[in-house]
Amino acid sequence: MRLRKVANAKEKLLQSPDLVFLEPQDHKGKWHQLFKNENSIHIEVGMGKGSFITGMAKQHPDINFIGIEVVESVILRAVEKLKEEPLTNVILMCIDASMLTSVFEDGEIDRVYLNFSDPWPKSRHDKRRLTHHNFLKIFNQILIKNGEIHFKTDNQNLFEYSLISMSQFNMLLKYVSLDLHNSDFEGNVMTEYEERFHGLGQRIYRLEAQFR
Repeated sequence: MRLRKVANAKEKLLQSPDLVFLEPQDHKGKWHQLFKNENSIHIEVGMGKGSFITGMAKQHPDINFIGIEVVESVILRAVEKLKEEPLTNVILMCIDASMLTSVFEDGEIDRVYLNFSDPWPKSRHDKRRLTHHNFLKIFNQILIKNGEIHFKTDNQNLFEYSLISMSQFNMLLKYVSLDLHNSDFEGNVMTEYEERFHGLGQRIYRLEAQFR
């Protein structure tokens, strides 16, 4: 389910400076000003084509959402969604997750969503997984005190790895589901990948973990 590279994607993104920030470092510590309110800020790291972040924004108009994606061709699809159906509580940025502390002040974010992140299955690539302790340190720094990560995946090995990684980081596991779509969880908003995997009958794993 790979998206083909879109020609001139960056040039097309530059035409929507009100929707997507290609140099978000300039706004560090000023995100509430850009939203023009003091509502909580939730970010999705690796947002894909934007179905989750826009769905959450519709469901929670009193929360500000920032979608983060490093691939320009992918984030362009989310921009197109927002042009078709504008949302005042969503903005996007094109940046790698390793650079988040250069974009957000300590404690500026209220919640992090990680949805269907690349599992990087080879053990030598474990530092690239978004639930590796190096990334957990980054998330802990930009989140408010006792901030949370909400995580979904179809990959059992990544889910088990994430449970261990977060536990070793002394995070509190507040919610764990081994089969989200056959659970009592309410208000779930699906990503593009989730819709596909659920349609194929694959199990979806979900957790909520809190820093302390």
